Amino acid sequence: MGILAGVVGFNEPASVAFASVSSLGSKRGIAGKPTVTQHAIACRLNAKSGRGAFLTRSEIFDDASLSSVSVRLQGSSRSGAYGSQSSRKRSALCAIADGITKDLGEVDESDRVFTETRPADGKVKYNWEEQWYPLYLTQEVPKDAPLGLTVFDRNLVVFYDGDGKLYCLEDRCPHRAAKLSEGQLMDGRLECLYHGWQFQGDGSCTKIPQLAPGAKIPKQACARSYALKDSQGVLWVWMADHRTAPYDKVPYFDHYEEEGYADFGAIHELPYDYSVLVENVLDPAHIQISHDGFDGRREKAQPMVFDVTERTDEGFAGNWHLISSPDVINFTRFQAPGIGYSELKKILPDGVEGRFSATALCRPAGQGKAILMIRFGNSRADGKKMNNLFPKIPLWCLHVRANIILEQDLGFLSSQNEVLVREGKPTKDLYLNLRSQDVWIEEYRKWLDKVGHGMPYYYGHRTFSPAAVSAVEEASPAGLSASISSTHPAKGVFGHKYTRDPTNRYFRHIVHCKPCRTALRNFQKGQKAALVVAALSAGLAIIMSKPAYRVAFVALAFLMGAAYWVCSLGVATMTENWFRPHKLTL
Repeated sequence: MGILAGVVGFNEPASVAFASVSSLGSKRGIAGKPTVTQHAIACRLNAKSGRGAFLTRSEIFDDASLSSVSVRLQGSSRSGAYGSQSSRKRSALCAIADGITKDLGEVDESDRVFTETRPADGKVKYNWEEQWYPLYLTQEVPKDAPLGLTVFDRNLVVFYDGDGKLYCLEDRCPHRAAKLSEGQLMDGRLECLYHGWQFQGDGSCTKIPQLAPGAKIPKQACARSYALKDSQGVLWVWMADHRTAPYDKVPYFDHYEEEGYADFGAIHELPYDYSVLVENVLDPAHIQISHDGFDGRREKAQPMVFDVTERTDEGFAGNWHLISSPDVINFTRFQAPGIGYSELKKILPDGVEGRFSATALCRPAGQGKAILMIRFGNSRADGKKMNNLFPKIPLWCLHVRANIILEQDLGFLSSQNEVLVREGKPTKDLYLNLRSQDVWIEEYRKWLDKVGHGMPYYYGHRTFSPAAVSAVEEASPAGLSASISSTHPAKGVFGHKYTRDPTNRYFRHIVHCKPCRTALRNFQKGQKAALVVAALSAGLAIIMSKPAYRVAFVALAFLMGAAYWVCSLGVATMTENWFRPHKLTL
């Protein structure tokens, strides 16, 4: 899923999406072959730090500083590694006592996988409901209709009330359990289209058409409400009791507020589990192979050196580089429940530092289903606008490229999901992780070992817990056709041309994207206009007596035929998936 290099206009072997670069300063001292002092050692901070962070060898010898972390919580000063520098220094003694880890360059990858040097961390307190989940991009929420969404197997509906304020309710009418997202907005209230019950943003019922004269609306006639927060263009939902929502803990991204920062984002619905998606966005090793010819080059695939700089109960962070590019240090961070952040800092030709970032917001949307909200951006240290392609290329064109990248991974990620569910084993029994490419994947699965007991289901490195019900039962307890009929997107179309297919580009992205829906409508209008003009031109060419007129109208007819063909290609880019050439049969 390496989209970053092609989008931000920076073409480096290591400039890949979701595993990007952060400069570590002049003290790093990396030249030629990586030295032993550039690799991580597993030294736990003392109990005083209380965060479970890990030191790196570079910190012990003062030859590097941690990259600034651009993901933090609102109202918090946490913007770097957890724990104080003083506690890190005091903990250095235990690291040296434990000995220095072997140089990764000396590891024979042909017969050695990445294994733990200490017992796995124990379980920590975790409740999946007490998390802020990225629900949707605010600008994509329709203002004239309710929007049905899910977090794990929890059905939600989001809508604007009459005052233009966003609300989130359980997607279930208390009357007869019909989905409220199938309803409509009436006078700023959400109406269930089954019997016309209407609800306010707080979930209270304000109208029951069939209520007897003089009768009061029952107290039980209310929908559960959820805390919703619009922050930096993203809607976040708190899945526990809305009265307990800590609004100051909503994830906040400092770089979005930088002067001159420019970005674009998109929503993608994907037919595989969100843990598989998180793995994919954290994996730099697949770029050169899976995306060969797009964001990668097969001949550039090579080993990588990883340095885990931080582990906490909330995630992990670290740096990596290709063995051929030791001076290009990449920074990656994972933060619960599903944020993958990447950053690249590079000195631009005019001597000013530029930052290129990718933020992947991953939402679990049920078994075998995930939502990805990806945002790419860049900025300059001097606050000036960076010369790039963002404002010059239509958004739908950038989104088409992103769709192709995702479709290149679609087949094997879906099959990987199948294996996890079918085998029912932890990933240590299914994966053969190498130290030279799979460190982030193993770190993520080990994090799931610690917190998975607080999730509806999970597949960790050493432990796992399947869902209480099967994926088929969760998705369609009353039959597949019934499920499909009741789960269409808010702005989807169900004519013969677009029969619902969760793997199709139209339903994975177009229905969630206003610019792409607009482009699709324009291409369809262009097709119709071209056909009409071509038919008229052909008719006039027949009845015209003068040869010059005939030639002119024939030429116009051919020109309109070409216009129709171009518009047809445009429609195809919105409704047809990309396939690898060796898979094509026609």
